[in-house]
Amino acid sequence: MKQSLQLKLHQQLTLTPQLQQSIRLLQLSTMELGQEISQMLQDNPLLERLDGEDSFDGPSGDAPADETARQERDDVYEEMAWGDRAVGPAPDDEDDEHGFQQAETIGLRQHLAEQLGLTPLTTRDRQLIAFLIEALDDDGYLTASLEELAELLPEELEIDPLELNTALRLLQSFEPIGIGARNLGECLWLQLNTFPENTPDLQAAKVLVREHLTLLADREYGKLKKLLSLDDLEFMHLRQLITSLEPRPASAYAAVDTRYVVPDVFVRKVKGLWMVSLNANAMPKLRINEMYAGILRNNREGGASLSTQLQEARWLIKNVQQRFETILKVSQAIVDRQRMFFEHGEVAMRPLTLKEIAETVELHESTISRVTTQKFMMTPRGLYEFKYFFGSALATDEGGAASSTAMRALIKQFIDAENRARPLSDNAISELLGKQGFVVARRTVAKYRELLSISPANQRKSM
Repeated sequence: MKQSLQLKLHQQLTLTPQLQQSIRLLQLSTMELGQEISQMLQDNPLLERLDGEDSFDGPSGDAPADETARQERDDVYEEMAWGDRAVGPAPDDEDDEHGFQQAETIGLRQHLAEQLGLTPLTTRDRQLIAFLIEALDDDGYLTASLEELAELLPEELEIDPLELNTALRLLQSFEPIGIGARNLGECLWLQLNTFPENTPDLQAAKVLVREHLTLLADREYGKLKKLLSLDDLEFMHLRQLITSLEPRPASAYAAVDTRYVVPDVFVRKVKGLWMVSLNANAMPKLRINEMYAGILRNNREGGASLSTQLQEARWLIKNVQQRFETILKVSQAIVDRQRMFFEHGEVAMRPLTLKEIAETVELHESTISRVTTQKFMMTPRGLYEFKYFFGSALATDEGGAASSTAMRALIKQFIDAENRARPLSDNAISELLGKQGFVVARRTVAKYRELLSISPANQRKSM
């Protein structure tokens, strides 16, 4: 073995700090950009905001729901038209004027704890009820069994499920009525128990919610009327009684997790053309601080730190400007290709890919992907994320293509106009689409129907 020197040539792609910042700013939402710039303004004295205003700094984000715990109730929610109810109190007018929403109510656990404090109980019962309150889910249900909860408690307390059951009955006497229920049927039954005994169809309603909720979700009205010995009018009154109940007893105390969205662009029709303009309120106006820049010019010695910050400030100003120029260019290209959507709605949406826009604006597909994520346009038809306008293509009889968004819109139109006594099956919808020249398989119709959160035909059937 011996040592030797060798000379090799190779190519390597290196992202400069300026390019890294440009990519990062491009993929940020307007809210996140505002927070980033606010931090830059604090860290760099050579950067200042021309308008002197703080950036958008409202809270954002979505709290995921526990879908598993609620799965058994969803079908009944849809059947009884409970899904359209708003969760939580409506914001007052003053909050609406400023575009912010704020929860004024106390939390569920605090509300229950206050009632617990006013109830004369032994220390042991009080502690068990407090334990059960902590085990409630966001809807106010107790999803864990009493046996499972008993196992979580220290063995030396010698708590058995029977004692926990007694504590649960006490908790279920609290407001809101239905709290602490272990399933939807029990929740509704607890509420029905508060009605006067002479309420019409009360006993039939209790039987239904305890034993036949599945039949109600499946719209098996004939079986229900036979089981409960009701005629059509009595059954109609029974349904009205049940829909007056609250399936989510904790909804009035739900934490409001507001997501703030600021449109990046506006779309307007000007002299017959659909034009895009940037949202001036979303564009931070930045400049170099002349006082510090003057100090740097007059004092070259010891100014290395200021010189670096000056360069960083210039990079930021340039990259922010480039970010909005790219957003404007991409959004205009999207609008040009989807102009029929703005004229006629979803049914006129055409297929569109990132590659098509990338070729039009001469940018890489990865750049288009960053631009279209968490960027929104305000249009005469509403607020849409850029990604909404992209969709896969479905073949037509004439050899053309239609977008999946247009197909979903057509399917929704067919179902909205159907005879509820004889709802359209997925196969029938596929045939209707075929008559209009669209080649869509039955399983594809079923997939789009599920994406629209529309039930199958047998569950849409009315009396």
